[in-house]
Amino acid sequence: MSPAAFTLALRGAALVAAVALAYWGALAAPFFFDDADAVVNNPTLRGGLRAALAPPADGSAVTGRPLVNATFALDHALHGLSPRGFRLANVALHAASTLLLFGLIRRLLSSANAQPSTFNPTAAIAAAAWSLHPLQTESVICIAQRTELLCGFFYLLTLYAFARGWLVLSGVACLFGMASKEVMVTAPLVVLLLDRTFVAGSFAAAWRARRGYYLALAATWLLLAALVVSAGGSRGVAAGFNRGISSWSYLLTQAEALVLYVRLALWPHPLVLDYGTAVAPGLGAVWGQGLLVLAALAATVWALVRRPVLGFFGAAFFLILAPSSSVVPLVTQTLAEHRMYLPLAALTVGFALLVQRHLAVGLLVVLVLGGATALRTRDYRDAVTIWSDTVAKRPLNARAHHNLALAQQAGGDVEAAHRAFARVIELAPDYAPARFNGGVALLARGRFAEASAQLAEAARLSPALRNEAKFADAQFELGRLAERDGDLAAAEAKFREALDLAPDHLGARSRLGLMFARAGRLEPAAAQFRAVIAARPADAEAHANLGNVLLLLGRPREALASYETADRLKPGDPRTAENIRLAREALR
Repeated sequence: MSPAAFTLALRGAALVAAVALAYWGALAAPFFFDDADAVVNNPTLRGGLRAALAPPADGSAVTGRPLVNATFALDHALHGLSPRGFRLANVALHAASTLLLFGLIRRLLSSANAQPSTFNPTAAIAAAAWSLHPLQTESVICIAQRTELLCGFFYLLTLYAFARGWLVLSGVACLFGMASKEVMVTAPLVVLLLDRTFVAGSFAAAWRARRGYYLALAATWLLLAALVVSAGGSRGVAAGFNRGISSWSYLLTQAEALVLYVRLALWPHPLVLDYGTAVAPGLGAVWGQGLLVLAALAATVWALVRRPVLGFFGAAFFLILAPSSSVVPLVTQTLAEHRMYLPLAALTVGFALLVQRHLAVGLLVVLVLGGATALRTRDYRDAVTIWSDTVAKRPLNARAHHNLALAQQAGGDVEAAHRAFARVIELAPDYAPARFNGGVALLARGRFAEASAQLAEAARLSPALRNEAKFADAQFELGRLAERDGDLAAAEAKFREALDLAPDHLGARSRLGLMFARAGRLEPAAAQFRAVIAARPADAEAHANLGNVLLLLGRPREALASYETADRLKPGDPRTAENIRLAREALR
């Protein structure tokens, strides 16, 4: 190996080691936030490759992104539901993207200046600043942000493979990126801009030289379009033009967002996991930020003509951000730090060029960024810590207070959780999840009247969330309360409402079966218990209950079979043993 190649390999190894060191403390963090729907409660991760390539169309992080879902399925196969295994994959992807960025910047700057070795340290500083910047922590630590990591990896691979002349690999990477996240839609445009700036010298020359390649890149948009259509034309409840936020309001909010992102790139404090769903109230609130964004866009257009290299990085910044920070409302998060994952590279290249004659300064800044990232990872060590940090920085974010309440409740701090639920309702009275979870918490504490009021309000509000099945539990709990108070008609009505919302609500079926059995409605009771057994064959209690009903119906042979199944599933239960004796006596 030549000295130059050895030095290059050493720099690459140092970049990977730096990423591993910076994120080592985050490996033990639990699942939180979007991880629940994307991973923990995602049934497609356990159904093989065919299921993994058909992610749930529920607006979660994997909706319309089959490749991301497939990587989660692989992680699940290897590690089960161990957050460490999923997070290791995130860190590995981030390290791989760092190497791609290093190679890409090195080649681009070298081709622009015809001095290959001169820009190796500059490229290393740019890649290190990008990979170790604290603004990247959400993307790397939050497992659901695998979407950003995988899309970023294939985006960079598309560009790097083109820079190396590996056009087939570049096209394949672009196709895979389209199956990872919608941001990839801009990759063919950025490749064309890169070609014009660093290779061909003009758009016309680029098109003449590689027309077939660009047609192939454009064809990858067909896959993205098909995935969007398969998800209902938008990202479920997460994005779209009919989700309660106008394009104009969202665009105004993005003026604020872009200025915030750049400020955090320059000074990464305070960092916030969840900015909530607030939008700018009007042009008057963001006119200053809007002027700054327009000025930056104008400067980028000027640079594309006069200073093409700088113009390329400026245009790449805006193009990569365009799908999430323009006019298509992403209603579940109107601002989000993870959207800066790849666009941040354009800014770190500018920083590296600025300090290329003062590499010691660049290295010092990189070390400070790495230290700040390691410190930020400590905020993610548990759910209570990260959500306490979030509500301290965004005190009006109802969702953050709600997630803090859930974390406190899971940790056993019931009083703190109760206060947090109350704060959510104070901030957002129509926030049904807080009504529901707060009601369940009150129910567990025996405060039945308050629980009933909260659960009833959750049930009333839930249709507005377009996710009614999630709140079938509210109807179920109301049914349990009515049953406890002796109002059996109301209880039956609530259990039926729960089943209307979620036909697979086995708790409601079991309670209905027991109610029917006590009322002497034996055939309907048997039907409910059979439905439970069909969905959950290993439910010993359902088999025993079915046996009781069959015995009352005068069918002791069938009852005995049900009792014996219950005994096999849960051996040693004295009630089952007695029922088996009674069934055998009835057969004599």
